[in-house]
Amino acid sequence: MVSFEWDPEKALTNQKYDFSKGKRGPVIPLPPGKERITIRLDEDILEWFREQANAQGGGNYQTMINQALREYRVDRQAPLEELVRRVVREELAQFKTN
Repeated sequence: MVSFEWDPEKALTNQKYDFSKGKRGPVIPLPPGKERITIRLDEDILEWFREQANAQGGGNYQTMINQALREYRVDRQAPLEELVRRVVREELAQFKTN
């Protein structure tokens, strides 16, 4: 039986690599309108989305998270707009009385 021990440092020093034409970034480009980010989520939240994706027969839990955030934004958009309008009216009213 032949014994082989992998030494990564030795392997890299024995070969020459030419990265002069290398490009930074992902190998597969992102679809239009998408951006790669790093985000920290609580384990229980992430696990819930993964379970939901598996329960639906697979799929992408990240897409489900994106959809949940989008729905939250749409649901909150109108009340936020109303709040801003009310605050602006109140502020303008103060200037009209002075």
